[in-house]
Amino acid sequence: MASATVSVFVDKSIAYIRIGGRANFASSPDFKTLLDRLTQKGYSHFVIELQKCALMDSTFLGVLAGFGIKLNTSGAPTERSIELLNATERVKELLENLGAVELFKLTTGELIQPGSAEVCEPESINPTHEQIAQTSLDAHKTLMAMNPENVARFKDVVQFLAEDLQNIEKSSG
Repeated sequence: MASATVSVFVDKSIAYIRIGGRANFASSPDFKTLLDRLTQKGYSHFVIELQKCALMDSTFLGVLAGFGIKLNTSGAPTERSIELLNATERVKELLENLGAVELFKLTTGELIQPGSAEVCEPESINPTHEQIAQTSLDAHKTLMAMNPENVARFKDVVQFLAEDLQNIEKSSG
């Protein structure tokens, strides 16, 4: 299954990230690593352009929501650090259904990056099956913790992923 394509531009304290294709569990570890590295480098505001994001699964959304929770410490809606630009109706619906929409500032329009912005090539960590399973487990636990309605939706997924991780750990022994 093809994963998301990610383009990154950075300027001062803002990171502009364009996501296209299928933002799914397979691309989630790389996306999480990218967000963590950008934060470590001092970027505090993120504009994530989603116009060409055909699909976003619950793992990818859980990673995004976890990042939103981490950055939105002030709690004031005007201080949201993650702007989702041109989210498709399908992605907006997913954000609303899972109770994550309030973590982000939803906007529409042109992705205008300053002339001084420079391309930042995202690196793949070439995630292992274990890293994908761990990222997916953490993402679903985040979704369950932030919205009680998500517990019923994801408890079986979390149980499956936890068992899968245990089996991976036993086999790598």
